Amino acid sequence: MLWTRWLVLLLCWGATSTEQRAEQRDGAPAVVRQDSRRQRSPPPVEPLDFGFVPAAVYDTHAYHEQGPVGILFNIVHAFLYVVQPNSFPKDLIVKVIQQNMGGIKIEEWRKPDNVVLLLQWIYYESGFLICGTIGILFVVLMPIIGMWFCVCRCCENCGGEMHQRQRKNADCQRGFYTASLVCTSIFIIVGVLIAYAANHNISIKIKNTRRFINTNMRDLKTFANNTPAQIEYLTGQYTTAKHKVLSDLDNIGPLLGGRIQSQLEKEVVPSLDTALRMAGAMRETKEALENVSSSLEVLQEGTGKLQASLSGERASLSNTLSDPACTNGAVSHTCNTIRSTLSQLGVNADYSKLADVSHALTNINVILKTDLSNIVQKGYSSFNDTPKLVKEQTKNIVSGVKNMLDKIGAEIIGFAKMFPVEASLVNFTIFLTQGQKDIESYYPQIDQMDFYRWIGCVAVLCTVVLVVAFNILGLLCGTCGYDKQATPTTRGCLSNTGGNLLMAGVGFSFIFAWALMGIVTTLFVVSGNVEKLICEPLANRQLFQIIDTPYLVHPAKKNFLPGMLFQNENIDLTLGSMYRDCFENNGLYHALQLETMFNINSFLNRSVYNKDLANVFESVKIDLRDITLLEQAGRDNLLNFANSGIGQIDYDAYLAEVNKGVTQVDLLSFSTNLEAQADQLPRGALENALKGHASSIRQIHREQVVPMEQAMSVMSQSIKQLKITANDLPVKVTNILSAIDAVEYLISHNASHVVKQETKGYTESLVGYFKQYTAWVKNSLTAEVAQCKPISNIVDSMEIVGCSFIVDSVNTFWFGLGGCCILLIPSIIFSIKLAKYYRRMDTEDVFEDLGNTGNHGEHIREIHGDLAVLRYDWRLCFLACCRVNWWRDHFQHD
Repeated sequence: MLWTRWLVLLLCWGATSTEQRAEQRDGAPAVVRQDSRRQRSPPPVEPLDFGFVPAAVYDTHAYHEQGPVGILFNIVHAFLYVVQPNSFPKDLIVKVIQQNMGGIKIEEWRKPDNVVLLLQWIYYESGFLICGTIGILFVVLMPIIGMWFCVCRCCENCGGEMHQRQRKNADCQRGFYTASLVCTSIFIIVGVLIAYAANHNISIKIKNTRRFINTNMRDLKTFANNTPAQIEYLTGQYTTAKHKVLSDLDNIGPLLGGRIQSQLEKEVVPSLDTALRMAGAMRETKEALENVSSSLEVLQEGTGKLQASLSGERASLSNTLSDPACTNGAVSHTCNTIRSTLSQLGVNADYSKLADVSHALTNINVILKTDLSNIVQKGYSSFNDTPKLVKEQTKNIVSGVKNMLDKIGAEIIGFAKMFPVEASLVNFTIFLTQGQKDIESYYPQIDQMDFYRWIGCVAVLCTVVLVVAFNILGLLCGTCGYDKQATPTTRGCLSNTGGNLLMAGVGFSFIFAWALMGIVTTLFVVSGNVEKLICEPLANRQLFQIIDTPYLVHPAKKNFLPGMLFQNENIDLTLGSMYRDCFENNGLYHALQLETMFNINSFLNRSVYNKDLANVFESVKIDLRDITLLEQAGRDNLLNFANSGIGQIDYDAYLAEVNKGVTQVDLLSFSTNLEAQADQLPRGALENALKGHASSIRQIHREQVVPMEQAMSVMSQSIKQLKITANDLPVKVTNILSAIDAVEYLISHNASHVVKQETKGYTESLVGYFKQYTAWVKNSLTAEVAQCKPISNIVDSMEIVGCSFIVDSVNTFWFGLGGCCILLIPSIIFSIKLAKYYRRMDTEDVFEDLGNTGNHGEHIREIHGDLAVLRYDWRLCFLACCRVNWWRDHFQHD
């Protein structure tokens, strides 16, 4: 209907511009006519304002800032990426689930397809398998190596012999081992601190979990409490559309009648305008006839007087020229010249032969006794009463539509109450309250279990700290008690204690390292896979893609979520789409695609703007035959005007006489020339007499000719106006009456199409209000009613608690503890090497120079108490031990 509105505006603009042009010709009647039709434009249809649905404010902010410990988490994530750089195996997991829905059977894995899947899974888990294998080997070999090392040292091997060989670079080696052990201990301490920070972070985050539980529960209660009010607001806003429709029904006259009038006025208004202009032409004709009649009378009377005056002046002037003075030879020529112009002093026009216009003027006066303008204004008024006529004829239909709207409102309210939403949500709120109480009842147990966990992790770390403590104490005692002047067998007690502490650290390392590595390997394999297979896919929503895979659960069930919620697996509803809608805080109706279960649009289409409403208005019958544009008196008046006789006036004869001058010569010019010729005469009586005649001629022009010229001007204008009006006057009147007859026939017989068309547009405008309501309801259900942000918040909170709080902390714990376990190996090596430089030895190397024999070889003397044994090079140690008796006998003999 937009084009209809533009057409109405265009017609109104055209009518206004036409009236402005007519106003310049017709004066005040145009103003009256414009005011009589100014309110014809129907009011525009404005959009409805349904306000805003009461919004729910949710407290949960599913976002967590890790803080400084996040740096450690990122390091662990980088390590896990190095261990497992492969992308998430979505297709592999789907195939494994689909091929083992009936349960895992050993014989099934012998099939080629399952073997391929197994190999693919092994390839994906290769990083974890390699690291896990290394951890298992560490767990298995560490106690074996420790036991072998202990037995070996008890047999005075593997560094168990209490003998230290003297070397030139002994101080350098001792310094290197000391620095290496210090660095290793520092790195072990860093690992312990990392593990402790992760352990402490778990306890802190478990307490923070209560905040997420409370806010999520509170949001769910808010969701349950606000939803009934939002639904009630939706149903209540039907009254907004209803009141607007009722308002339009109450104004059906200006709206529907105004539209019908706007469509018809492009034919009605021009015909009435021409009739109204003809009424103005009648008044103008009367004025023109009166002017012609009065002017003709003035001219006829003035012509006689002027003729007499000019004849007397001509005779007097002729007598003056008969003076004997004019016979003088010098003057006679001038007198003859003046005498030759006397014939020009006469009247030029003859108005006595012009026909009188009194008959036509009498007819016009009789015609004007009937006020045609008033009759035409009645036609305007009759046409402008179209809205009132429409309102009266549609009174019964409007009452029927109002009853129908009340029935529709009752159906909507009844439909809203048909579903026990409020009762269900009340039960849901009670369930949430009870569930929150049950969860809070477990808080003490959770705190106690967390305390035990914390104590256990601290105890595990204490074993590492014990080793580090022995290393540090050993380094302190050994370094502080070390004396460069003391021999290995004469080292002090403090130095010997330092060496023993280092060996104690080695012993505890062998005792605890394998158990610690077992813990690390177990946590690494479990929590590392949880991070890669659950947390990361949950963060990038790839986990939803697996759950949403069609036919994942059963070959006959397409979608898992709608099958679980609605027992209809064919609904295209996925967990991912539901999460996205809830994350964007859309309505639950849209998120769960409840339109597939119940289409609110179909219900509203059936109930709100049903076919009955259109059928009611299709039966509208509006009879416009009561509209009378021009009464019979007006028609007769126009015909009488056409036959008034103004067409029989001889306008050409009038114009011919009017176009002539009043006199044959311009009296002013004549008098001027007469004075000029008098000046040529000698001074005397003749000159003065001629100048007196010139003055008399001027007076005749001023007193008689000038009034006649004014009357001639008025007559000329009036005759021209009458000639224009009388030109084809009967044809013009016939055309006006024909146009009015045609418009009246159109209104009486052919207006049904216009009525039907505008009634359809009016009905569509009423239906448009309900369409606005249904569109608003749909948009509100999609975005504002039952906003399911709490659902996505629960998922995000579970991700934060499970992954960011627990899994990341556990991964950081085994990362720090695992580093400590790996560093225990160099710690053991450096401690064993360094203990040799701090412990008190049973034997030592002594160097002597054998000058008697002249040989400068290297000899070794072994001392047991006061006994010394000479030895050659260390590679001859075994030979020297075999000959120890010979050396003893030799020294005893000496």
